[in-house]
Amino acid sequence: MDPLLAVAYLRVSTDEQTLGMDAQRVAITGWAQRQGVQIVRWCEDMGVSGGAELDRRPALMEALGAVRDLKAGLLVAHKADRIARDVYVSELVKRELRAVGAAVALVEGICGDDPFSEMAGTVMDAAARLERRMIAARTKAALGVKKANGEKTGGSIPFGFSLAADGIHLVQHPVEHPVLVRILDLRRSGLGGRRIAGVLQAEGHQPRGASWNPGNLQVLADRWLAGGSEWAS
Repeated sequence: MDPLLAVAYLRVSTDEQTLGMDAQRVAITGWAQRQGVQIVRWCEDMGVSGGAELDRRPALMEALGAVRDLKAGLLVAHKADRIARDVYVSELVKRELRAVGAAVALVEGICGDDPFSEMAGTVMDAAARLERRMIAARTKAALGVKKANGEKTGGSIPFGFSLAADGIHLVQHPVEHPVLVRILDLRRSGLGGRRIAGVLQAEGHQPRGASWNPGNLQVLADRWLAGGSEWAS
């Protein structure tokens, strides 16, 4: 493997755009010029989480294959968290590289095969994973509070409701909500989705789409009834 040849890996997730692809490319290009290293392949994962497993990281898998096929001695990234925010995934990448005689290089961060560098890298990987899990926990808690307050938390507006004037809260839709109550009453009486759809059509109730979907109706009713929400009463 040639230590002066490198495959560059870039990644940006959908929820974290602080260091875009262009900025990573500029940083890696400058590093390569200073080190006298030639970048032989650029691999980019766009909209991929740093915590995703290897089989969900197509460009990272491509980069590992390119290192092997092009006899590159280095896989270079701007920072360690661009490669992975998960200790397990990070170690898998390093093992794959070691197996072919290559190594990770970082524009910013600690890398190397000596004991200190390995320990420091493991600590940094663990810190990145902790940060990711803490962010996820805070986001989940915040969404829980919003949901408890009747605020919209993303996705489509549920049938039977509309968005309030404040653009945050949900309010009962004057036409759809009575239909939702009717759907739940029919489901409580033991009717399945197909029979509920027939009743709604016979009574002249209008769906959002072209027609009432029996499967969707049953799932909708079961979710509301399982949740026991006062909104649907």
